[in-house]
Amino acid sequence: MVHIYTDADADLSIIAGRTVAVIGYGSQGHAHSLSLRDSGVDVRVGLAEGSTSAAKAAEQGLRVVSLAQAAAEADVIMMLVPDHVQRTVYSQFVEPNLTPGKALFFAHGFNIRFGYITPPAGVDVAMVAPKGPGHLVRREYSAGRGVPVLVAVESDATGGAWDLALSYAAAIGGLRAGGIKTTFTEETETDLFGEQAVLCGGASRLVQSGFEVLVEAGYQPEVAYFECLHELKLIVDLMYEGGIAKQRWSVSDTADTATTCPGPGSSTTASSSGCATCCPMSPTARSRPGSSRTRTQARSSSRSCGPSRRFTPSRRSVEACDR
Repeated sequence: MVHIYTDADADLSIIAGRTVAVIGYGSQGHAHSLSLRDSGVDVRVGLAEGSTSAAKAAEQGLRVVSLAQAAAEADVIMMLVPDHVQRTVYSQFVEPNLTPGKALFFAHGFNIRFGYITPPAGVDVAMVAPKGPGHLVRREYSAGRGVPVLVAVESDATGGAWDLALSYAAAIGGLRAGGIKTTFTEETETDLFGEQAVLCGGASRLVQSGFEVLVEAGYQPEVAYFECLHELKLIVDLMYEGGIAKQRWSVSDTADTATTCPGPGSSTTASSSGCATCCPMSPTARSRPGSSRTRTQARSSSRSCGPSRRFTPSRRSVEACDR
C-alpha cells in the first residue's frame, strides 16, 4: 500500500539545523537552493571553477563555493549535477570529504541504482525527487504550494535518515503536495521508462509521425501542427485536471470513439506506418479495402459536414469495442 507523507510528518527544524551543500545550479539546483534558503536552511552552492551558473546563483544572494569546499563544509550534500557527470564529480570532490555521520542526497536514483556511485559505510543515503522540472518546483514553492516528491532511503547509517529526508522534502515545498515513499530502484526504473517510452520518447515520436503523415498526404502543415501538437497540450491538461475520465468526458463523440476503440496504429505504435493507417488520404490507408476516396472527395465531404452528418460508429467498430 502506498505511503504518503505530508508536512505533518516532517520536522523542519531538522534540516534547518544542518549545513547543506547543493552541488549544481541547473533546473533542480536553483529550485532546491532558493527554497531551502527561504525555509531558513544554511545552504551553499558548489560549482566547478569557471561555471557560468556562479553569477546567477550569486545574484540570487546565494553563497557560491568550489565543489570540494561545499562538500567539506556541509553535512548534507545534495547531488544535482546531471546524471552522466555525477560519478566524476562525486569521486573527485565529494567522496574525499564524506565522513561518517554525513548525508548524501539525490533527486534521481540513477547512479546509486546502477552502481556508478557507492557511498562509504557510515553515511546516510537518501533521495528527494520532485516530480516536476525545477522552475515549476520553485514557482509552486513561492506560491505557497508544492510539487509532489518521491522520498527514499538507501542507507540509514545514523538512524535518522528518514527524518532528515522528510525534513528536506518539506523545506522545498514537496510535502505540501505530498511525498510518496519509494526506493531508489523503483524511482529510477519507472522514471526511465516514463521518460523514454511515454513522455519524451513516445509522445514526441507520435506527434512527429502524425505530423509527417498528414503533410505527406497533402494536408497543410499548419493544420497538421494544430491537430498533432498544439491540441496535445489541451488533452494533457484535461487529464491532469481530472484524469482520463475527464478528458473523455470533454471531447467530442468522434474523438471518444478513438479512446474506447482506437484505430490501427493510433496507440499501439508511434511509427509513421502505424499513424498512416489512421489517415484517410495516406497511401497506407487508401490500400485498405473500401478506402478508395480521392482527396477531392474527402474535401467535398468535409465541407458538407454538419448536424445531419454526425459521426456514427459502424456496427463493426462497436462490436470490436464490445469484445
